[in-house]
Amino acid sequence: MSGLGTRLDDLVRRSVIGVGPYVPGAGARELKARTGRTDLIRLNWNENLEGPLDGVLEAVAADLPGSVWAYPEEAYEDFRRAVAEWTGACAKQVIPGHGIQALTLSLVAATVEPGDRVVVPRPTYGLYASACGVAGAEVIRVDADPDTLALDLESLASTAARTSAKLVFVCDPNNPTGLRISAPEWEAFLEALPDRCLAVVDEAYADYMEPHERLDRLAAIDSGRPVVVLRTFSKIFGLAGLRLGYMLVHESLAPLLHAVQEPFNVNCAALAAGQASLERVDRLPARRRRAQLARARLTAPLAAAGITTFESHASFVLARVGGDDVAICEALAHEGLLLRAGSEFALPGHVRITLGDVELMDRVGAALARVAAAHRDRQH
Repeated sequence: MSGLGTRLDDLVRRSVIGVGPYVPGAGARELKARTGRTDLIRLNWNENLEGPLDGVLEAVAADLPGSVWAYPEEAYEDFRRAVAEWTGACAKQVIPGHGIQALTLSLVAATVEPGDRVVVPRPTYGLYASACGVAGAEVIRVDADPDTLALDLESLASTAARTSAKLVFVCDPNNPTGLRISAPEWEAFLEALPDRCLAVVDEAYADYMEPHERLDRLAAIDSGRPVVVLRTFSKIFGLAGLRLGYMLVHESLAPLLHAVQEPFNVNCAALAAGQASLERVDRLPARRRRAQLARARLTAPLAAAGITTFESHASFVLARVGGDDVAICEALAHEGLLLRAGSEFALPGHVRITLGDVELMDRVGAALARVAAAHRDRQH
């Protein structure tokens, strides 16, 4: 009986070899085994520690007995209409998906052919580059300003024009910095985009911005500009475990994207949770205010300790700690606090901290300031 043998490159696409899986960082189970602690607090994956909005879990539980046995045809359409009503889009523009990751893969599958060029900023969410690389694209990176870490939209657009890129990715607010894009920057970027280049805008964290601060990208889509928007229920809605997101696209693009998605690719529980969440959006302003207070409580002790933080508009804060960020995160893990080392996304000397309640942020701010100072002293 013959097996796969040693030449797997004869079986899989050449573009897959060497890319590797998306790695979100060490999980809690691994870190519990390493540190011997069972009380670890996960501040490394940008999960919402508040969980779903009040009443959402109960609504899902009530819905499941009548829906779990059936394909989610009606729930799928009901969810699209609910999203459309909330966003101001039309239902045909809403493409639900199993989280932003799945939607990104579907978009790449529909648009990218081997040899196409795509432009991806650095630093940003790592899946964009890996998904395009697997599809056989040439991924061209554009570095942010090394001091401010702000995305250089002018360079993104000019690079796309120079290379005849098919896609250009923008995360706003950006992960891992939390920095947002201004309206003038966005307008200039759209004007400079070359023909036949699609701007893919990830708004996973945009719900943490005040509504008046958000850019109206649906208007750009409706006017025929080459823009698609990715959104998620994982962050402010607290549904990361159910994997639910959606894409807003021009109506003419929607059938082509449906062609590459699995039929009924979102499960009934996720759809029910999404609809229940959208019935409770009046509670989001309070969540935004709590996040703002948490950011202030976290950044104040860090600033007093001489640690620079970036002006985040998301559910996390990026801090420039200097020194060995991996060692700092390891030390904090032994205190029960899981932070994300910047070295994991090409930002050595930085750590990313997910926001929690103000009492927890007091604890984290004090611990990070103390551990970072100790590491600096040892270096000197």
